[in-house]
Amino acid sequence: MQEGLIAAATQWPTAGIPDNPRAWLIMAASRRLTDMLRSEQARQRREERIAQWILPDQRLAPPADTPPQSDDTLILLFMCCHPSLSPASQIALTLRAVGGLTSAEVARAFLVPEDTMTRRITRAKASIKESGIPFQVPSASERPGRLAAVLHVLYLIFNEGYATTSGPSLQRADLAAEAIRLARIVHRLLPEDPEGTGLLALMLLTDARRSARTGPAGELIPLERQDRSLWNAGQIAEGSALVEQALTRGDVGAYQLQAMIAALHDQAQSTDTTDWPQIVELYESLLRLADNPVVALNHAVAVAMARGPRAGLTLLDRLQTDERIADDPRLFAVRAHLLERAGDHQAARDFYQAAARRSHSLPRQRYLNEQVARLAKFRDVTKS
Repeated sequence: MQEGLIAAATQWPTAGIPDNPRAWLIMAASRRLTDMLRSEQARQRREERIAQWILPDQRLAPPADTPPQSDDTLILLFMCCHPSLSPASQIALTLRAVGGLTSAEVARAFLVPEDTMTRRITRAKASIKESGIPFQVPSASERPGRLAAVLHVLYLIFNEGYATTSGPSLQRADLAAEAIRLARIVHRLLPEDPEGTGLLALMLLTDARRSARTGPAGELIPLERQDRSLWNAGQIAEGSALVEQALTRGDVGAYQLQAMIAALHDQAQSTDTTDWPQIVELYESLLRLADNPVVALNHAVAVAMARGPRAGLTLLDRLQTDERIADDPRLFAVRAHLLERAGDHQAARDFYQAAARRSHSLPRQRYLNEQVARLAKFRDVTKS
């Protein structure tokens, strides 16, 4: 979820707003109504898909201990985290059925080929049908056991919403908002769980930068060039308070560590004044919890900011042999940025080109190609 040196955030678009204030209000209300109708229709389609998997004699009413603050979407979320499935299949199925992601988007979230993910989702549906276990809302005693999968699902849905992996837009605000809404419900459902609290904090602290991540035309704005006055101060305050709350409860987990990193970014006045040594230590704590190549990539970025670009490039060399990320455009883009900072502009230009070729996101492609063009002009100027 951390964006590193190639991260970006959004500004509200101004194109297409009429001069007449009354007309603007009507247009805004119309768009809001359209968005609400689309959201409700999408939710109904998700529920209908799930209903098709449930045998008639298993269509039970929710148990009496289902908390009033939960809703149908959250119930479907817990249902998809079915005990007959592996954790990976639980997450993939929920992203597809509840999160509304395509198989390709789910595959990119897992760093696997699309056909592999399609087969995994198909097998997950078949496994549920064959298990004979009632496909229904888990009881209060069962919920904690499924919570890890639920939190991971929400994390991946938010990631896809905040930094969309493909298509014409940098982000899908509807997905990010839905993940935050569900995370709030989970937090109300299990307020003492530190990782649930940490995940909600992480989402709020990260989403707080959304209105500065792109320019008026939807162009990507890197973290170091964002107008921090556009960041959502209310979300930063709420997220920071949740981080402090989570840290008082038990062992520190991955979501809490990432939330702490996000808080350090949000509380800094600029990229240069960010506490990079502390961020390096937090990423190293994350790496001790799990072998994650994206965390390793972000760790390399933080090391570069704290100790210089060459130190970061040395860490990137190790990631080149990791098949999970070796062909990922983020690895090429980060290497390009660090090479540029190190003064190797020709190599940086080549890696920006390689990153652009591998990216499925049109705003990122445009941004990366702009860096290629900028460095080409720089080369021509230095030659002349």
